Amino acid sequence: MRLHFDTGLCVRAKSKFSNCTKCVEVCPSSIQIVDNLPSFAPSTGIQAAACVGVCPTGAFSLSDFSVTEFFFRFLASKVRLISPGVNVPCISVLSVEHLIALALASDDAISLDLTGYEKESALLMHIKGTIQEANFVLSSFCDKRLETNIIETPVQTEAFLSKQEEVSRRDFLRNASLKGAIKQKIAFDDAVNAEVLQRFEVDSTIIAKIKNKQLPDKRKILFTALKRTAAPKVFEILPQEEVSFVSQKYIDENCTNCQICYRVCPTGALSSDGKFSLIHFDAMLCVKCHLCHDVCEPHAIGLQSGFEIKEFFEPSQRTLAVFNIKRCNECGNYFTYTGGEQICPRCLVEEEEAFFLHHNAKKMRGEE
Repeated sequence: MRLHFDTGLCVRAKSKFSNCTKCVEVCPSSIQIVDNLPSFAPSTGIQAAACVGVCPTGAFSLSDFSVTEFFFRFLASKVRLISPGVNVPCISVLSVEHLIALALASDDAISLDLTGYEKESALLMHIKGTIQEANFVLSSFCDKRLETNIIETPVQTEAFLSKQEEVSRRDFLRNASLKGAIKQKIAFDDAVNAEVLQRFEVDSTIIAKIKNKQLPDKRKILFTALKRTAAPKVFEILPQEEVSFVSQKYIDENCTNCQICYRVCPTGALSSDGKFSLIHFDAMLCVKCHLCHDVCEPHAIGLQSGFEIKEFFEPSQRTLAVFNIKRCNECGNYFTYTGGEQICPRCLVEEEEAFFLHHNAKKMRGEE
């Protein structure tokens, strides 16, 4: 099982101004930023599973394991224990959104087995933090909770692990021959090469993918679970710093309507109309990647101090800014009008350049 990276989904590929380092922060020994993009050795596997869970846009994944498939397979089973090495490679592969959706979609309480993790390790602290956030959000509108009490490993689990060990032993004996030794030598060479840092680049195919607005599967799963959940009588407001996966925003008077924020938004949470006369925001499409904040030169975009739980049950599109749009008297294109002569910035620059060149020509002829 190895780590995979989809460059086209990474917010750092969408803009060089992105400051997102969530994958590096949670997996500092496995991932680093090289040429503005995450890089890791091809042999990297479940030791970096946490980056799959924290990536806001779903750019990371593990081979031979789909979190989305696990979600539906788990709910279809009678087991309500999530255990590393049994039904998930590592609990950290599950995001806060996955955990909330699992709790909402299950009639019975779900337990997470943390017994296999080293006490006080950074990974265990991260997993506990994810579970804590999920339970905090759940507590704002329902009585369901995720449990982390110690549970004995079921007999089925022991049988499963024994079977896996037996398969490993058979594989070893099958390779104990000259032909097997050659294969082992090739595998060893591949393993050495696999430790070389794998770099990613943005080519034409990646650029085409970057332009597409795509909502991660984990958000679609959360949408589905919330639709089947009864809305609370009173909607709470949670501190924005306590919620890592969604936000509500505002735009202040410093905004110049440069259009960059909604052009680079990976999910379409920020949008405009045909004349670019306003900026809309859908909170439930926001994955809190912070990209719009990073690319905003006047720093006009801010986070509201709280997130309204009402958005979970009654999603709304809010207008954050409205602009006075007029047609340029010179080129006929629409532009944001702020007063004075009705001419767009581009034509204004061209007019100033033409005036400058004309003035210089007259000066050189001695006419001034």
